[in-house]
Amino acid sequence: MKKSLLALGVLAATSSTAFAADYTDGDIHKNDYKWAQFNIMYSVGEKPYGGDGNEDHDYLEMEFGGRSGIFDLYGYVDVFNLTQDEDQKKANGTDTEKMFMKFAPRVSLDAVTGNDLSFGPVQEVYVATLFNWGGNDGVDNANIGLGSDVMVPWLGKVGLNLYAHYEIGDKEWNGFQISTNWFKPFYFFENGSFISYQGYIDYQFGMDKDIELDSGSGGAMFNGIYWHSDRYSVGYGLKAYKDVYGLEDGVFGLETTGFSHYFAATYKF
Repeated sequence: MKKSLLALGVLAATSSTAFAADYTDGDIHKNDYKWAQFNIMYSVGEKPYGGDGNEDHDYLEMEFGGRSGIFDLYGYVDVFNLTQDEDQKKANGTDTEKMFMKFAPRVSLDAVTGNDLSFGPVQEVYVATLFNWGGNDGVDNANIGLGSDVMVPWLGKVGLNLYAHYEIGDKEWNGFQISTNWFKPFYFFENGSFISYQGYIDYQFGMDKDIELDSGSGGAMFNGIYWHSDRYSVGYGLKAYKDVYGLEDGVFGLETTGFSHYFAATYKF
């Protein structure tokens, strides 16, 4: 069964009663769906920024997700600087990454056990994983922990995950990460299109301080306002940073705290 992002958004916004995932009947595929889209993005003021040139850049994002049996999946692949503009932050060079990938599969414990594990506002419980793979910048890490879908007033169903953080290159565990994401349609047009508030928070804490100026914690929050039809979307996002990646603002001459702006145009498959 395939559901469009539009259909999922309308369902989330118009359901007056929230139901927990129930797999006690043994049918673990009854809630299956999938989606994929291409986003043309432009970033202004992305952090961290080293003050070594233009901090703006374009990129193509191939974003996907869905549900199949016990698996819940979200991910994307970013390809930077499509125009090969040497003045952009992501200008192609030996020390600059060209691609970045995030892959975040979760395994439903409700579906695996055949039991309803919901309680209070928690609708479903998962073993959650998150993988980040970069290019020449050395961003390669894995995260594992517990995840959940939680009903939040007005926002509706929100993903909430707590991970232990593992640095693949250094081969060591280093702190924790808490992540949450949401998608809330809040204004509907007569033609069925709608405007949504969507975003996420990724916050790391409990990390070792390798140098005196490391903060040991930090993260970012993305707040997006998007117009959606069944096939297209356009939107703007404001991203707020605080010592992102656990780097204290100013260390190594980097700006790691502040704001950036994102502009997006999307085609949905």
